Amino acid sequence: MELRHIRYFMAVAEELNFTKAAEKLHMAQPPLSRQIQDLEKELGARLFHRTPHMLKLTEEGVLFSQYAVQILELARRSAEGIRELHTGLTGTLYLASVEGHAPRLISEWIAGFHKLHPHVQYDLWNGSSDEVTDRVTKGLCDLGIITSPYSTEGLSVLPVYDEPWVAILPKDHPLALEDGDTIRLEKLSPFELIIPSRRSRLQEITGWFELSGNRPHILCRISNTLNAYMLVEQGVGIAIYPASANDIRTPDSICIRRITDPSVTVSYALIWKKNQNLSHAAEALIRYVRDGMSAS
Repeated sequence: MELRHIRYFMAVAEELNFTKAAEKLHMAQPPLSRQIQDLEKELGARLFHRTPHMLKLTEEGVLFSQYAVQILELARRSAEGIRELHTGLTGTLYLASVEGHAPRLISEWIAGFHKLHPHVQYDLWNGSSDEVTDRVTKGLCDLGIITSPYSTEGLSVLPVYDEPWVAILPKDHPLALEDGDTIRLEKLSPFELIIPSRRSRLQEITGWFELSGNRPHILCRISNTLNAYMLVEQGVGIAIYPASANDIRTPDSICIRRITDPSVTVSYALIWKKNQNLSHAAEALIRYVRDGMSAS
């Protein structure tokens, strides 16, 4: 049995169609069928139920597919490890993150990690927490940064940062003219609000106001902080976003106040798929982040 036989088998097992599997492998269908038949003879068992209109794994095929995944992963990691003995850590890290403080975290990690492992490359993707989680779960990205609230089901989660929520007001708003750099939440209740579009954010923010016996007047829900800024500048409403919104602040037209009573925070977490064999580069970055947090 050779690795190519296992790769051929996995292609057929994934497609459950010899023609599609052959196209995926860039080979003709008859040779592929013969290779699978040879593999079945060597194993002494049929791996697929074949009918004119259907192809599915036998019980033996299901078991062999579990071994095949481990064998191919071990082969990949072995080759990766040998190459890295000569060249150092290599490969591409596929990272996904939300907005807010996450891009700053990633840029700081990459800057330090690149000095240690200059041959590693990066592919960055940006979206909502739900989208980031989906990409990590589906294996499209190695690691992701999301914000609370989040589910830990099927994920390994490493909290990495907390920041307060703030109110973003027009500079000439009556609340902006008050002294101090904080604002009590109940003072925002009479005004129309602009909040992040994530569904859980609406529930979270509504819950804050209900603690003081109020309900928020939600005018607009926007995923992009810059768009919220534009609406605030036009006097449309007051925006409630994490404090990292201050990174794009335009001082002449905008005022930022940290929300208190209650003092509310948002947590950022580094996530990866649980029970998945990560690349050496992904494992090394997780260790780098953990070590950095321990040292700070």
